[in-house]
Amino acid sequence: MFGPDDAAGRLEAGGRISAAEAVDLLAHPDLPGLGAAAAGVRRRMHPPERVTFVVDSNPNYTNVCEARCAFCAFHRPAGHPEAYSLPVEQVMERVAAAAASGATTVLLQGGLDPDLPLSYYVELVSETRRRFPGVTPHYFSAPEIAHIARTAGVAVGAVIERLREAGQASLPGGGAEILDDEVRARIAPRKCGADEWLRVHREAHRAGMRSTATMMYGHVETDRQIIAHLERLRALQDETGGFTAFIPWSFKPPGSALGDEVPAPAGPCRYLRIVAVSRLFLDNVPHVQASWFGEGKAAGQVALHFGADDFGGTLLEENVHREARHEIRASVGEVEDMIRRAGFVPARRTTLYEIVEAAGPRGASA
Repeated sequence: MFGPDDAAGRLEAGGRISAAEAVDLLAHPDLPGLGAAAAGVRRRMHPPERVTFVVDSNPNYTNVCEARCAFCAFHRPAGHPEAYSLPVEQVMERVAAAAASGATTVLLQGGLDPDLPLSYYVELVSETRRRFPGVTPHYFSAPEIAHIARTAGVAVGAVIERLREAGQASLPGGGAEILDDEVRARIAPRKCGADEWLRVHREAHRAGMRSTATMMYGHVETDRQIIAHLERLRALQDETGGFTAFIPWSFKPPGSALGDEVPAPAGPCRYLRIVAVSRLFLDNVPHVQASWFGEGKAAGQVALHFGADDFGGTLLEENVHREARHEIRASVGEVEDMIRRAGFVPARRTTLYEIVEAAGPRGASA
């Protein structure tokens, strides 16, 4: 069985881990060894003491969604008493609140509302840039982009170009779930397929945008499907170099149709294993993000010793996980303190991982 020492030696010699070997690693009993191997990779790639984070907010513009994914507790059908699609001005009020709280990134996401035109999305970007020049619009996941293109009757590349011209420079990596169509047929049959998700990001990278990549595990996938997901990300990164970071998180069962089938969430040990294997396998993706929000503050801190070098964002507003009865909050000061208590030095970053402020051990600028 291919193990952590084998992986560490291979990567230190400049080699690459195969998909079959990664499957072995994901099942390997030596979890501390996996963490140590991944931490070694992280130390070679980044300043060992530094952990980055961004001050951000994740508001929503609509919860109307024709995809109706089995894992999602957030979506509402059109006409539902709780359904909403906000006009541009109301979305700008949420961006203004984020900016007033110090956010430099806003990750705007929503459902797939068939009644919103392309011009609506373009205006969201252009108005954000015009009114809040200090805020980066990190808007619209790949399924949203694919949906916008289909609804408008234009190519995905045309949508990306319109958004780029309006001032958008990056895409969030949401909607990837597991990049395997067998899995997607079970949990998200009306959402874009794996190839289309990858195609949106390929088009974005070719247009000069950067993007993140995500994975939602802990439902109906197998270990081989997890590694196949990582393999597809690595292959696209070999081609374009456009991914800035990889962010895994676990499925939250409460409130969703899939929750009846998968009643128990994946635990922290599974999360740490996936973080470590991701850092070992995704040798061409610069950053791996620890999700204190998705997996709990303690698990997020431990993930920094399992290969993660980034602590995500402050999430001043977040509603999707809240609908699944998962809600954790932390101020900027608390995020910095969590990083310090984990043994690292916090550094604020931009959406594109540029360092804007590094803090010393007690919070002094460095």
